[in-house]
Amino acid sequence: MSVNHQLGAEVKKALEAAQSAGTLPAFELPAVQIERPRDTTHGDYATAVALRLTKLAKMAPLKIAEAIVINLADADYLEEATVAPPGFINFRLKESWVQSVVDAILESGMAYGRISQGEGQKVQIECVSANPTGPIHIGRIRGGVMGDTLGRIMRAAGYEVILEYYYNDAGRQVTMLGESVQVRYLQLIGEAVELQKDHYQGEYIVEIAQMLKDEHGDGLKGAETKVFSDTAVETISQWQKDSLKSIGIIFDVYYREQSLYESGRVWEALEVLDERGFVYKEDGATWFKSTEFGDDQNRVLVKSTGEPTYRMPDIAYHWHKAQRGFDKVVDIFGPDHHATAPQVLMGVQALGYETAFVKTLLHQIVNFVKDGQPFKMSTRSGNFISLDDIVNEVGADAIRYFMISRSGNSHIEFDMNLAVEQSDKNPVFYIQNAHVRCAGIFRRWQEAGKNPDADKDANISLLTHPNELNFLRKAAELSELIELVVNTSEPHHIAFYAYDLAALFHPAYETCRVLHSDVPEPLQHARLKFYRAAQQVFARVLDLMGMSAPEKM
Repeated sequence: MSVNHQLGAEVKKALEAAQSAGTLPAFELPAVQIERPRDTTHGDYATAVALRLTKLAKMAPLKIAEAIVINLADADYLEEATVAPPGFINFRLKESWVQSVVDAILESGMAYGRISQGEGQKVQIECVSANPTGPIHIGRIRGGVMGDTLGRIMRAAGYEVILEYYYNDAGRQVTMLGESVQVRYLQLIGEAVELQKDHYQGEYIVEIAQMLKDEHGDGLKGAETKVFSDTAVETISQWQKDSLKSIGIIFDVYYREQSLYESGRVWEALEVLDERGFVYKEDGATWFKSTEFGDDQNRVLVKSTGEPTYRMPDIAYHWHKAQRGFDKVVDIFGPDHHATAPQVLMGVQALGYETAFVKTLLHQIVNFVKDGQPFKMSTRSGNFISLDDIVNEVGADAIRYFMISRSGNSHIEFDMNLAVEQSDKNPVFYIQNAHVRCAGIFRRWQEAGKNPDADKDANISLLTHPNELNFLRKAAELSELIELVVNTSEPHHIAFYAYDLAALFHPAYETCRVLHSDVPEPLQHARLKFYRAAQQVFARVLDLMGMSAPEKM
């Protein structure tokens, strides 16, 4: 149990004791919130519960806080609890407990910070979900990194996580893709045909057509368009998987939109909506009575031509999500889904399912800048920046960090120059360099011919420098950070945490030497153990962000 939860439980017990003793009147106790104070001089934790109880207890908050502190039981991790006007309670941890964080980190290894909040629960995270009509472009990647990072952290909280990619491989867009490849193929074998304005124009279409020509010659001259669309979707899908893998995103499930038609789920969903009285016909089209669920107008589900709008398969897909036994679903979409995402969930409600288990996250766009100017490159697509181009330019780690460096509600300006700069101005370098510095200490220790296990039984009570203790206090927050990200579905918190952790590490590195002639051997060993734990924490945090933990830079 995290310290904040332990303190919350102790405060509640103290309230119950005060009520039993008659110091406080009887009333129903609320949940006790324990927080980190903004000003660390006040202590390591604080609670404002006394201020919240003023009306219930009909007492001054200062008196309530005093009653709580008097009834607090002794805890082996707590140095003191003090009352501050107008009724705050501040808690300070024992120095020996802070020092023990070193051992806790090393004993847990890459499981450090793990919590059990999600044990026995299954969560699905849908993200990226780009159409298989072209290489992954960078505009789709923010949601992908957010989803993958959230999935990593939810696994650290005990959840079974299914990371899912919904392939829009049905409808007119795929037909147009097939026609585009077919035209390029026919051009390559000498036919006089031209692309239409709404065909796909990128050079990657020529690349797929050339593959078909190399394999079949002119043998596909009279083939149906579906032959070309099937090959294009399969080829582009593999490109997309490879591109995503290059930044550490590997999906557990690739869910094809076409499967909703093959299984009949689209028309089954429409039939159930009809049976439940939520659709009607008008002007040959089939409409959904979405206004009954708070929409500002009803929406078309099937056009007069018999072709479903994008809402219909999306409703069927989310209906299937509701049937698949997930305890929680997180949908991560771009800003273009602001209006449509709620409409899809209205459809699920109309099908008879509550949608509280679905959380929709909408993220803002990313602007790329190089040399102070909007960044444009000539890519194989011809009209957008591909993920592969950015990976080649700045590397996977920079992409992953900057994509979660701010709240999804905020725009991101991705500075290409900063992303590759080898200085403390670059947060990616700043964080990873902490791990590098730790590795360097052990490398130099070994080069000096010293015992590599010298810190095994080190006396960690010698770790008394404020910079060491401040770092360990922050390291001890990892489980709380994991809980925060899970509860808010906001992965940017771990990017903030990683930077703050590095900001506390680097001063410790500068002031708390190991290989220095004036450092006594027992202290050397204690600090060696400190840096071993620090290296482990950074490896863990970087892994949760899907980033590498280099030993040299």
